[in-house]
Amino acid sequence: MLNVKADLHIHTVLSPCADTNMSPMAIVQKAFSKGLKIIGITDHNSTLQCRTVKQIADEFGIFTLMGAEITSKEEIHCLVYFDTFENLQNFQDFIDRNLPKIKYNPALHGIQAVLDTSNHVIDQLDYYLGVPLNVGFEEIEETAHALGGIFIPAHVDRIKFSLISQLGYVPENIKADALEIFNQTPLIQFLRENGHVSHFTILKNSDAHTLHSIGQYVSHFMLDKINFKEIKMALRKKFERMVIVE
Repeated sequence: MLNVKADLHIHTVLSPCADTNMSPMAIVQKAFSKGLKIIGITDHNSTLQCRTVKQIADEFGIFTLMGAEITSKEEIHCLVYFDTFENLQNFQDFIDRNLPKIKYNPALHGIQAVLDTSNHVIDQLDYYLGVPLNVGFEEIEETAHALGGIFIPAHVDRIKFSLISQLGYVPENIKADALEIFNQTPLIQFLRENGHVSHFTILKNSDAHTLHSIGQYVSHFMLDKINFKEIKMALRKKFERMVIVE
């Protein structure tokens, strides 16, 4: 059984709130230096940087969970991940159908660039990625799972853009594969205050928008081997696979 260090919530330069040095190459190099074996690429409302990160990460022996951080119409942030380029593209199509195309001002919000493996800009989005989709978090969950994906509500106890900030609580019967808590919340405190969801796997991630933050908060996966299926089984507490929060 492998003890695998993972940070599943990392933004690239495509996210309007991320530093401009969050290039695919820089992210992977930093992840490698921190001993990460699994990273999750979760730009706001876009999967367009995932392929490049995966291509680079494969060369470093790092497994990439390809996904996004989606903002629901309730303004709840949700992490989703997919196992194939086809399913990733199908979910991107879902985003494109439901994301309002609001004119983007780079001077105000920062660049939203898609880079290649050499850090060349191959696309720059002219609509703002930081707005909610026109669908609720339950439809996002249903769509992600219909495509064989993983669905994890993000930083569920944060003071904004979370289940607790928007709904007032974490639904006990939410159809999630795991829950991510705010990375500065002690796990024991969260479970003491939210014991009704203790049956879920609880994760901590960096939510990195800067290179310095990558790997600052991590979870450990106990896996037979590193692949999408094993990760999903660990999140769902199947067999001996499990996740340990630092």
